Amino acid sequence: MKKNTKLISSGRKSQYTQGVVNPVVQRASTVVFDTVEQLQDAVKGRGNRTLFYGRRGTNTHYALQDAVMELENAAGCALYPSGAAAISQSLLSFLKSGDHLLMVDTAYEPTRDLCDKILLGLGITTTYYDPMIGAEIETLIQPNTRVLFLESPGSITMEVQDVPSLVSVAKQHNLITMLDNTYGNGWHYKPLDHGVDISIQAATKYIVGHSDVMMGVAVANEAHWPTLREHSYLLGQCTSADDAYLALRGLRTMPVRLAQHEKAALQVANWLVAHPLVDHVRHPALESCPGHEFFKRDFSGSNGLFSFVMKKGSQKAINAFLDCLHHFKMGFSWGGFESLVTANKSMAALRSTTGWQEGPIIRLHIGLEDVEDLIADLEKALTVYDANC
Repeated sequence: MKKNTKLISSGRKSQYTQGVVNPVVQRASTVVFDTVEQLQDAVKGRGNRTLFYGRRGTNTHYALQDAVMELENAAGCALYPSGAAAISQSLLSFLKSGDHLLMVDTAYEPTRDLCDKILLGLGITTTYYDPMIGAEIETLIQPNTRVLFLESPGSITMEVQDVPSLVSVAKQHNLITMLDNTYGNGWHYKPLDHGVDISIQAATKYIVGHSDVMMGVAVANEAHWPTLREHSYLLGQCTSADDAYLALRGLRTMPVRLAQHEKAALQVANWLVAHPLVDHVRHPALESCPGHEFFKRDFSGSNGLFSFVMKKGSQKAINAFLDCLHHFKMGFSWGGFESLVTANKSMAALRSTTGWQEGPIIRLHIGLEDVEDLIADLEKALTVYDANC
């Protein structure tokens, strides 16, 4: 099957749909058995798609897991109550006291906080590395290095990593590789196809697509799935059947939404390239973005998220810009149908290794509104920005 057909068909076994189009919503804590033999069989099969206990999942959860596994070409999929939970659980499944973690310097801010505030307290040390380091990552590997964590493109600054090069070095040193694939979403980028062991997403973003569900997913290859599965269960990770249903519904329209997000974002990005106040645009599909060559080589497309760097500006100018916007709402997250904006005067406080010598950076998520309205909104706000510099 081709991509669209495969996604529409995935997770829709008759076991899950029971004669209707969508998998049914099966809510459960306790699963009951008529005989001792049935209970014992369920215990033996609890790592598979056997009903065992609500925290292990119901047919609704299994349908979503199957669909995400097919999306990312994975051996298994675990569900979590948020993307942050998926990241923390994946790391905690494979790190122990005394281990060393290599973390990309452009990681999602809560990931950095996890390393600096939780993992450190557990005796796990972290070294932050330049996302553009490539094969030179080998110089940072220590005898106790256990995991190499990637995020490509990076949060806010959008650097695209040379994943095959990093994975090649990691394999030579028996490191486990994990990648935050929220941007690539399994549709435009499949990390496991590039040798990554575990791919993580905030399903809150493009899988759900409507800004109304918190969820994370992590998929693994055959070698690492049993550990991820069991440790996630032991630490109590689970989601509601209703949220799993909404994620499944969002998944069916994700390619259509992504195509519109991508088209609109490129129009806005190219408009910003020509604006006199803008130093450069960090959209992975544009040559001005660090690592564009890797994006062009490895990704099949982009989405609605990108950033642009201003030539100059004060905090006063940033505040005036944000307050002036109408269609772009201020808010965390992205990937929904709406346009969003965040801004930073400097990224220095969120970087340990790479620093930040550029001007203010503004991150946009381009939603499904008419592009002309979004550009007019930005044009007005940039005029106000200039007046307050």
